[in-house]
Parts: sequence; structure tokens; C-alpha cells
Amino acid sequence: MKKASNTARHLLSRLIFPTLALVCLQPPCPGAVTSSVIDSPVVFAGEAVPPEAPLTLWYRRPAGPWVQALAVGNGRLGAMVFGGVNQERLQLNEDTLWAGGPYDPVNPLARGALPEVRQLIFDGKYRDADRLISEKVMANPLRQMPYQTLGDLRLDFPAVTTVEHYRRELNLDTAIAGVSYTADGVRFTREVFASPVDQVIVVRLTADKPGRISFTARLKTPQRATVAIEPAGTLVLSGVNGDAEGVKGALKFQARVRIQPDGGNFTPEADSVSIQGANSATVLIVAATSYRRFDDVSGDPEALTKRCLAAAETKPYAALRRAHVAEHQRLFHRVKLDLGTTPAARLPTDQRIRGFALGNDPQLATLYFQFGRYLLLSSSRPGSQPANLQGLWNESMNPPWGSKYTININTEMNYWPAEVCNLAECVDPLEQMVMDLTATGARTARAMYGARGWVAHHNTDLWRATAPIDGPAWGMWPMGGAWLSLHLWDRYDYSRDPKTLARIYPVLKGAAQFFLDTLVEEPKHHWLVTNPSLSPENQHPFGAAVCAGPTMDEQILRDLFGACANAAAALGVDAEFRGQVQAARARLAPMQIGKAGQLQEWLEDWDVEAREQRHRHISHLYGLFPSHQITPRDTPELAAAARKSLNTRGDIATGWAIAWRINCWARLHDGERTYRIFRALLDPSRTYPNLFDAHPPFQIDGNFGGTSGIAEMLVQSHAGEIELLPALPSAWPSGSVSGLRARGGFEVNLRWKDGKLSNARITSTAGEKCRVRLGETVVELRLHRGETARLDGALHRI
Repeated sequence: MKKASNTARHLLSRLIFPTLALVCLQPPCPGAVTSSVIDSPVVFAGEAVPPEAPLTLWYRRPAGPWVQALAVGNGRLGAMVFGGVNQERLQLNEDTLWAGGPYDPVNPLARGALPEVRQLIFDGKYRDADRLISEKVMANPLRQMPYQTLGDLRLDFPAVTTVEHYRRELNLDTAIAGVSYTADGVRFTREVFASPVDQVIVVRLTADKPGRISFTARLKTPQRATVAIEPAGTLVLSGVNGDAEGVKGALKFQARVRIQPDGGNFTPEADSVSIQGANSATVLIVAATSYRRFDDVSGDPEALTKRCLAAAETKPYAALRRAHVAEHQRLFHRVKLDLGTTPAARLPTDQRIRGFALGNDPQLATLYFQFGRYLLLSSSRPGSQPANLQGLWNESMNPPWGSKYTININTEMNYWPAEVCNLAECVDPLEQMVMDLTATGARTARAMYGARGWVAHHNTDLWRATAPIDGPAWGMWPMGGAWLSLHLWDRYDYSRDPKTLARIYPVLKGAAQFFLDTLVEEPKHHWLVTNPSLSPENQHPFGAAVCAGPTMDEQILRDLFGACANAAAALGVDAEFRGQVQAARARLAPMQIGKAGQLQEWLEDWDVEAREQRHRHISHLYGLFPSHQITPRDTPELAAAARKSLNTRGDIATGWAIAWRINCWARLHDGERTYRIFRALLDPSRTYPNLFDAHPPFQIDGNFGGTSGIAEMLVQSHAGEIELLPALPSAWPSGSVSGLRARGGFEVNLRWKDGKLSNARITSTAGEKCRVRLGETVVELRLHRGETARLDGALHRI
């Protein structure tokens, strides 16, 4: 991810760990539908009682800025719920509403220029190489397409001046946002959810006295669109998406809003619908675009929305709610976590975030962990697009970094918790995107490099663009597709499903073929290296970022070639190809320890002379996490070098970068350091009131990285064994977790007390043997599919 703005960099420079007091509130983004005052002045009297459900975010005031609103989503449709008293705002998203249309940004001059670029880099003329890349290699256009807002649904209520016992909440267990308060002696309630079953956002409004539900509904959007009222009173928003970077908008879209009142008067107006004196009302919201895939925009959003709305409106609210909750809980209930509870758990969530650094609120870590799982369930489901930089939620036409897929860390981090936290289905959209990239990336490989296989650089978008963008210092990195491919390997590694392996093998093979054709021999050691490339977004001491064979590239290739060889062997195919990748893997540059005792970031020992010693990216530590090429037991010297590099980089960075550090320190088995950094992630400077991660501004990857980090503190399975409580901090002396997954096809349940394991249950889902480790104690288990081993605190079977 590119650098923060000047303002954000200034704020970062003021952070001193462990005391972090900076509150960063995200301003409205360009192109957002904004309202400076959601509610006319309202007096809030009487404090609401805390909700009974422990996995609930809750507040005693409506949201003001967008980062205070609460997120609901079904993977495809999303809403941010503000909970106003006199006006409710639902900011809406549909996951295929992006700017532009199908396009191919490969620079036709790139292939001819690359040999000269490579030679300039090998000659140490890095700035000259940078200039030539800028002139002839970078994509055209230089930027990709942004993800965009659909607009807002506004519900305007009769004005009140005083309300009592106001509470706004998001129940993670039901995936329902709620608002409740008393005004003029009437108790009003709202529920909002995005159903993955019926593909509709549902708003339910009720009162404890008859005839008291009145409001006017209208749609607002910054898109090129019109609002109409159909004869039956349905609000219809129809439009076309925006142009960007010279690429014409090619999508049509439509949203429909149907209101079902119980009693009262229903009045359609020019661009709104009014309800007066109803007992209750249900609002159904559907939306779709004409997007079918990256090269096909022939869909019919009108037919899609009509069909979806017609199916949903025949069902009573209770049936819609019941189906939604059941489907959510089918996945959400797979993992339970208990880290203990104190009275702090009964405070509003924004107060808990402000007080977390003071300690004594372990349940907030549980809430944060389950919120990360909730966000992944809500932004990435089978049939949807993958979670982007903001997951699913975006109020702008031009959000930060386009809210795209930044695949030099951020998209990968989004999916770090998916397998271990038992949400494998949520990887389906990522897998489909990678399949798409094999097509667009094959064009880029041929046209830009003259190579077989496929390639993607450091970003992609809805249209699956794969050429290098932004500039040489960011985009000239050919490893994005290779890294994404390894998430598909993880799908197999956690499940050991041969059908999964057969499905993903062509992806792995194509990614490896590209590098077999493009790796070059560096002149000093004769290692095979990438050239041109860079260590993501970090400048070396010679005035540029472009270089040959940065450490991260060689680490990713070591994993990619190893996965290809293992997959080919398991499938009994491609013996010759397997030999080629094994031979190339043996010639990759090794990881090296520099003169300061650090893990070198580049082929040469440049680290101590680099301009930014505390850079947010820790790319060369990919080998520590998410890879397992560095472990304290198997490679102690490299682990010590990684520790040195982490200390040099520092603990405090952008939100997502803090999350990466959490996972790295957990891999080094330092529970206290890991927890201290986790505490910084939950500081108000890095976590917004609605628990969204703050880069700042908002990026969702930090949420997912933090969730992954908690799992890594409790269970690790990367080193050929299942290690229990490898980085348990003293802040969580007693607790339990159930349903975490381990590589090899296992599920793990744990209980611990006073910092020591009480018991464990290991269940096999694939029928393979495993090693289980607790400190220096190791046992071997051979389990049949579906069999469970019960272990005591010394790993004896019971």
C-alpha cells in the first residue's frame, strides 16, 4: 500500500508507543453523499442498558462520521447504518459497481524496453532504469479503476427533540444492526440486515404503540442516475457507472426499494415514498449491475432486481430474518473464543477502545477477533467479489487508493484468517478472481514479457488489470499473482482435498511458468533472480526502488515452486515440469544476514543505508509470516535476524502494518511483545469507533490481520506440526477456543488455565497423521477421518 498522505505521515511521526492518544476520524471522501447534520438537535436522556449478547458492538449516540456507522453485508450488497433519530442514513454498496469497463493497459513499448532495463539494474544504474520504466514500461492508463458508492437510502422521520434510552448496536451473532429509543412515550426499534439467502437488505421499523410509524424514504446518489417511482410505489434508482482514467463507464445499474407497511397511509411522491401512521413497516432494498465478468457487461440489472425483489416480498419479515440468521450462524458459530470477561465488557464499544490500553478488558480482544470473522463473512461469500481495500463498504466515488485490490500485501492480508478461522468458503471469491487473472495475466505475460504463464503486478481491479501501475517505485513488482496463487495452495493444505488440488494446479503451474521464462542469472553469484522488481514500496539507498532479486521475491518463488512440485507429485502429472521448477528453486538466491545482524531486504547488504529505517512494509519478513521458511526451531539464526529487522522497523506503523507485525512476533513465540503490539492496534489512533481499522484512513486489512494474529497466538500449524499456545500472553491467563483449523485437515479445541494447557481436542477431517507440540513436548497422532483425539495438559490421550 502506498504511503499515507502528508497529514497522515505527520500524525504517524507523533506516535509514541505504548502511549497512543491520537484520535483519527476519517473525513468525508470525495464524491460521497454527505450530510453535515444527520439529526436536527436532539437531547439524549437516560442511559440505555448494555445488550445481553456479549458479541455486540453498541453505542449511546447515533453515528456522525462514516467510520462510526455500523456495517452489514451479504458479500454482494452492503450498507453502513448510521442510526439517526430524525433521519436514518443507509449508505449502500453493490460489489460490482466500479468505474470504467473492460480494458487492457499493457504498454506496447514494454517488451522492447525490458532488456535495457535489466542491464541498467545489473550495472547499478537504478535511477536510469527507473526513468526508462516510467517512459516505456508502465501501464496506460497509469491508474486503475476505483470502486464506487451506490448512494444512500434516507428515511426522514417526524422530528423529535428529546429521546430516552437510545442504543445503537451490531449483533455479530445474528449479523443484525439495531436502533432503539423512546420518544414521546413510544419505544421505537429498527433492525437492519443484509440477507445472503434472499440477496436483499432488510430494514424493519416497529413501535410499541399502534399507528406510530411515519417516515419518508428517498434515494440519493452521486452517480449518473435518475430516481423514479413505479405505480406500485417502488423507488427505482437507474444509472450508468462513471468514467475513470480515460476508460469509459460500461456498466448499467439499478437499485429498487419496496416498502411494506402494516396499516397507515402509503403516499408515492415525485422522488420519494411516504408512510403515515403505520403499525410497523418493512423496507426491502435490492441492487445489481450489468457486470457478469471482467470481459462481459451484458447483464440485465432491471431483470435481476425485479426478480430478487419479487421473491423477497412474498416472505414475511420473520421468515426473511430467520433464514438470514440461520445462514450466518452456520458459518459464524464454527469458532468460539473466550478470553475472559470483566465489567469493562458492559461499556459502550467506543469507550472500551479508548480504555483498552489500560488493560483489564480481555473480552474486547474476543469481540475484535469475532468482528474480523464477521467482516469476512459479510464482504466475501461464494458468488461475490473478493473483499477489497475497504471490504465491501465505501461512501465515495474516488476512495483512498481506489478501494481496489492491492496485491503486494493488503488483499492477501484480507484472507489470512479465512482458513485458520474456519471460513474457507469465504476464499471462493478470491479463487475466482485469481482464475480471472490467469486470463488477463496471460495477455500481460505475452505482450509485456514474451513469456508463458501469467503475471499480475501490485494491483488489480474489477476488470482484472494486471500491468504495472502508479509508477516504478510501486508498480514494477511482478509477484502479486504468485503470492495470490499461494492462497489457493492454502485451500488445499488446510483441507487436503484432492479435488481442490486438481482445480488449482493449473493456476500454480501458470504462475511458475512465467518465472521459469523470466528469471535471469545475476552476475555475481549466478543466482536466479527477478529483474526488474522491487521490495514493495521501499527505496534502497541508490535513489530508486527498482532492483534485482529482492528477498521477498525469492521467498515467494521458493514457496511457489515448492507448491508446484508437491502438487504435480500428488496428482501424478508433469514430471518434466516438476523437475524444472525444482531445479530453478535450487538456484534461487538464499536469505542472507547482513552486517547489522538483520535479515537482508535486498541481494546486497543495503539495509542500514536505506532511507526509511522504520518503513511500514516488512516485505522481507514474508519468510517468517505468512510463509514458514523462518522458524525459531528450524532456522534459529534466520529467526534472530528477523527479530533484529522487526526491532529496527519498530512496532508502530499504519494499521495493517501493525497487524503484520503482530503475526510475525507470534511466529517468534513472543506472546508479551505480540500482545503489546496488538494493544496498539486497538488504540483509537488505529481503530475507529465502529472497530474498523485505521490506516489511517480506513482500510479493512488491519482488521483481518489482527484477527489472524489472535489465532496465531493460540494455534500454529506451519512447521509440519500443530503447536498449541505458542504465543499466549499473560493478559489472557485462562480461556478457551474451539473450531480453529490446522494444516493437514484438522480442527483444534483448547482450554487453558493460569497460562497452562488444561486439555485439547484434535479432530481429523482428512484422515492424515499429525504431530502435536506443547513447548518441548511432542506427540504423534494418526487419526481416521472424523476421529477426535482428546489430550490432557501434558498431551496424554484421555
